[in-house]
Amino acid sequence: MEALMRSPFPTVQVLVVAWKRAWSSGTSYKWTPENPAMGQCSVTCLVVQDLFGGQIVTTQVPGGTHFYNRIDGQRIDLTVSQFQQSITFDDHPASRAEALRDAGLEQYFLLRQRLGPNR
Repeated sequence: MEALMRSPFPTVQVLVVAWKRAWSSGTSYKWTPENPAMGQCSVTCLVVQDLFGGQIVTTQVPGGTHFYNRIDGQRIDLTVSQFQQSITFDDHPASRAEALRDAGLEQYFLLRQRLGPNR
């Protein structure tokens, strides 16, 4: 497992404010100004894990797999706003490799750079 980045954000809740500025078409080809969380789940869960640790988990949604995090037993899903209807969470454990296959290295490194300690 990769070492945790030193987070410039004291909590995940404070980090949420930064996401809308960090997400773009460079971090997900599905991004739109009207729905900035669209397609950002896998890249976002990777960076959340870098900053705060925890596990990557998934659930099946219409159209594919949705990635999010579990930290200290709490579900953290910063991209749930991309869905127009509520979803059912399965909380299936997933690996970083699975999330990276979905996100892509370029998108991951871009979001990590935008939200990391040297942003």
